[in-house]
Amino acid sequence: MPTIKDKKAQMDGVLALAKAMAVAARTAPKARGVDAIETLIVFGKDLESLGQAMEEHGESTHMKDAFKRDARNVRKSLAVLLVGLRDLGPKKIDKPLNCGACGHTDCAGFLRAENKEGKDFPGPVCMFQSMDLGIALSSACALAGRFHVDNRIMYTIGGPSRKLGWMESRIIIGIPLSCSGKNIYFDRD
Repeated sequence: MPTIKDKKAQMDGVLALAKAMAVAARTAPKARGVDAIETLIVFGKDLESLGQAMEEHGESTHMKDAFKRDARNVRKSLAVLLVGLRDLGPKKIDKPLNCGACGHTDCAGFLRAENKEGKDFPGPVCMFQSMDLGIALSSACALAGRFHVDNRIMYTIGGPSRKLGWMESRIIIGIPLSCSGKNIYFDRD
């Protein structure tokens, strides 16, 4: 009789779900119909590389303990979906919205502004690009929830994964995925 052991079924299921989550992030609504979202699935030995990068990155921040805690969670995860934003600038600059949410009077001011590198990400960022990233993350996590795969949106994955150079994105957020008897992202020290 053919069988599939629970560990293999769980890993196969989580990877299939991670792929579906990448699709959900891609098809999530985008402001002005312009898509700058990028995804990448990390699993296997690369989870250790990501965890190490997170710990190293955390050493230079005031959130050292949070980075260490989240690195432990990443190492215990079956996979991590990275969702990134390749373009930070205004959409359809030929027909600017000039909303001012970025802190500049208009989109032309945004484009003239000096890009500044923060500890994790560069700025400024167009509000509509940020909204798109949030909607993509929410769409992906909603799908994970429907399939009962434990997940959590982690800012702490972003800066370190960016330094690893795995993606073109300028802002990256991670969604680790776990399948266990208890949600490893719930009671966190």
